[in-house]
Amino acid sequence: MEGAGRTVGLARFLWKFDVNYRSVANAETLRPIETDQTESYRWKKLVTHLVFTNAGVRSTRNESPGNGKSKTREFNFQNLFDLHSALLYLRSQPLKNGNVYRVVVYPATSAYLATFTVTGREKISLRSGTYNAIKLDLQLHKVGKNFELEPHKKFRRATVWVSDDANRIPLRAEAQIFIGTVFAELQSIRFESENS
Repeated sequence: MEGAGRTVGLARFLWKFDVNYRSVANAETLRPIETDQTESYRWKKLVTHLVFTNAGVRSTRNESPGNGKSKTREFNFQNLFDLHSALLYLRSQPLKNGNVYRVVVYPATSAYLATFTVTGREKISLRSGTYNAIKLDLQLHKVGKNFELEPHKKFRRATVWVSDDANRIPLRAEAQIFIGTVFAELQSIRFESENS
């Protein structure tokens, strides 16, 4: 999966942010293999590379401008997900109203317990079209060094919508964070033909 995002409008004037994301997962097991993420802010750039194994993950992060040194962390936890593989796992589940799913995700430098609750179905209109959607509530807790759960300091809660069909396409995510509410939504979608 490849994705890109950026702040726009007034938010970009206050907080310039661009992100490029690339994730590779095993098609048979839906387990993560590696993730690359580049975050560009007004005054710095962060490049993160994650390599997943059966035992956990190794995270390498470079910051520029900086001292040229990489920060490397290892987190040993079986059945760990990145953001992409967590979505693959969720879309493979029944997602019936009231269902609760818990996964441990490692998006960049720390692990989080993500709790998804299916809160209902609704129609959602985006730039890319109008969809019947499954609405999920998301709560995050940071996993501490001794595997204790801690509150996330910058994230309050989020709502995620995925298409209510066989594809389960992520349509929109809206999060309440320390600066207010931020969102990302599907702008367009293209399916490759089977012959290409």
